[in-house]
Amino acid sequence: MVSKAQGFGEPSFIKSVYFRGGSSFVDRYQSRELRQFVDSLTNIENFIITVHSHTDNIGGKEYNERLSEMRSDSVIEVLLESNKVEEGVIEKKDFGLFNPIYDNSTWEGRRRNRRVDVIFWLAI
Repeated sequence: MVSKAQGFGEPSFIKSVYFRGGSSFVDRYQSRELRQFVDSLTNIENFIITVHSHTDNIGGKEYNERLSEMRSDSVIEVLLESNKVEEGVIEKKDFGLFNPIYDNSTWEGRRRNRRVDVIFWLAI
């Protein structure tokens, strides 16, 4: 999923990468989608990228903090492998089970919370 921001001071694009429960593996489909999106940005050097990692509420705080870190690291690895993104323009924030967007009391909400949001901010 890619969202495009509308207002000043908002991110230009948000690309979400989704995970199976308890996994930090970026599957082939998600990896291809992220690489295609990065390839479509002709002026990617003009963006600062923030990576926000989230989990559902299954498992304890420490487990989800570590899982969140592993997910963001996996997505950053895909970004760096594209050879279009430099490590110095990536900032990382791991939320773990805190700050959920969707309702963790439902299966669908938990599924949608297991994600990393790659946020592109126009830097110039």
